[in-house]
Amino acid sequence: MSFLLLLLLLFSLSLNLAPRNTAAAGDDGQFIYSGFRGSNLTVDGTASITADGLLQLTDGTAYLKGHAFHPFPFRLRDMANGAVRSFSVSFVFGIVSVYPDFSAHGMAFVVAPSNNMSSSLPAKYLGLTNVQNDGNASNHIFAVELDTIQSVEFKDINANHVGIDINGLQSVRSYNAGYYDDMSGHFQSLRLISRQAMQVWVDYHGEKKQINVTLAPVQMARPVKPLISTTYDLSTVLTDVVYLGFSAATGRVNSRHCVLGWSFGMNDRPAPAIDIDKLPKLPRAGPKPRSRVLEIVLPIVTAMVVLVVGGAIVIGVRRRVRYAELREDWEVEFGPHRFSYKELFHATNGFADKHLLGAGGFGKVYRGVLPKSKFEVAVKKVSHESRQGMKEFVAEIVSIGRIRHRNLVQLLGYCRRKGELLLVYEYIPNGSLDKYLHNNENDKPILNWAQRFRIIKGITSGLLYLHERWEKVVVHRDIKASNILLDKDMNGQLGDFGLARLYDHGTDSQTTHVVGTMGYLAPELIRSGKVSPLTDVFAFGVFLLQVACGQKPIKENPRGGGGHMVLVDWVLEHWRDGSLMETVDARLHGEYDAGEVSLVLKLGLLCSHPFATARPGMAQVTRYLSGATPLPELMPADLSFDVLAMMQDKGFDTSVVSYPDLVTSFGTISSLSGGR
Repeated sequence: MSFLLLLLLLFSLSLNLAPRNTAAAGDDGQFIYSGFRGSNLTVDGTASITADGLLQLTDGTAYLKGHAFHPFPFRLRDMANGAVRSFSVSFVFGIVSVYPDFSAHGMAFVVAPSNNMSSSLPAKYLGLTNVQNDGNASNHIFAVELDTIQSVEFKDINANHVGIDINGLQSVRSYNAGYYDDMSGHFQSLRLISRQAMQVWVDYHGEKKQINVTLAPVQMARPVKPLISTTYDLSTVLTDVVYLGFSAATGRVNSRHCVLGWSFGMNDRPAPAIDIDKLPKLPRAGPKPRSRVLEIVLPIVTAMVVLVVGGAIVIGVRRRVRYAELREDWEVEFGPHRFSYKELFHATNGFADKHLLGAGGFGKVYRGVLPKSKFEVAVKKVSHESRQGMKEFVAEIVSIGRIRHRNLVQLLGYCRRKGELLLVYEYIPNGSLDKYLHNNENDKPILNWAQRFRIIKGITSGLLYLHERWEKVVVHRDIKASNILLDKDMNGQLGDFGLARLYDHGTDSQTTHVVGTMGYLAPELIRSGKVSPLTDVFAFGVFLLQVACGQKPIKENPRGGGGHMVLVDWVLEHWRDGSLMETVDARLHGEYDAGEVSLVLKLGLLCSHPFATARPGMAQVTRYLSGATPLPELMPADLSFDVLAMMQDKGFDTSVVSYPDLVTSFGTISSLSGGR
């Protein structure tokens, strides 16, 4: 008998010493956790309890979630009237991020119908809901969020706020994290990611249907005035039996969300006060504490710094001016596609002349290596003074930057500063095609016919993708040999999307600015200024003749007497005389496939037909070049036109204009920059 009495005594003593964390469904109970060592919380995901009793909801792993629930459910409803009874919650938490000024995403105290939240998502959903069910009344969730990321989708007020959530992440009431000072009544801000412990009190008044949320530093007494107060009948939200707990989620930043202590009470039994001195410590983040040696040396170093601070200020101002950029509010949405000017400045060694790849009417192009990724880029500097249409122009750049095709130079992004726009492209090592076609210094090898024909097919494929295969119709507007770059394997890539114009399939382009390069401009473009895929086809036809003949689009008059002649007219004239093959580049020395060359010359003339309706689309051009469809039987009479005469009819007197002037673009994109 004495042995049984001893066992009963020991059992009673163990109950008195254990934390009160066993309130079951239907109890009018309280519980308190002063640390969680030895507790039997229900945890999932990344949630765990450390050896010193810290509840760690996330462990710093990116894009994961963690939950922890009191092991027993509660019946919060009054059995008599079915209304949710008054209850109060208190907990101490801390958020520890590897970065002192940035964290992701946040945590929440939650009252839910189940402790199984496996269908929820991490990141902005905080492990509470998912894409399909967020905001659904069937969730029956009440939560108080501590959010460190501003999610526009959920109308968050900022990246440091406390919110009351009902069934979803769009808070019914939220406010900046902080508290109201009892003495002055002034609001004092707190940073949720300060790596310091803070205490939260959540109170629900069953009769008044009032929810109060209060926040304060952990060593401070509870402020009298709550941070958030709102009226909401939780009887319309919560189920008869509920689980109490916490949820947290990470994004792309290494963050840990921790709970140090927790208490709960209902009806006339408020949440017990948490003994702060018994709580575990938050994990340390950031650099180790300074040593005593550093504390001694630091004042000496500080004194030396004071002596040079004047010079440092001057250097800082100069650097700020050097790297100054122009940013406007609407550019936030284009953030990932924007480069910093400082990054591009260092990539090109300050836009040094030794990195200059070329220059034209649109500006200069520099070769560069991005400092962090070591990725080679080409940076085009374009002068602009007008801000009119800039938003639309940048939006077009970002949209085009999503195009991926092996025969199109990728546009990576942009940067803006006062009076200057910088476009960033991938770097193509072998330079532009025109330097191989019109090389007088013999520093570039002569392209054989096989290489030329492969380049033609590649550009055809890229242009077909722009016109018909991408989600929008992209009219390049400046197809020419100098805008075709050759990679390490001498494959052609169409570049310089600075003039590109895009619009939806099935609609007409609204552009009326005449933009492009003389010799490549379609007659209807000169007349109306309106672009279409067929204006690109015209320029592509000139390009075909340029590759086959090795001649510039506007050449000196072979008959003498000064003046110039359009390449299209020159080739057509030879065809009329039965000497079409005499137009082939003499540097090929007759080493070419005569059938392919004849096809390219005739197709070039067909594509550069003065009437747009007579030109083939790029899909048809592809079939001609592949041999899937034979080229129609054409006679020189079928292509009887004089492009030069058409230009002169429109006021372009080529007899008095030098060649460099002719190949300079005339026109602007919304007055932003000039062509080349």
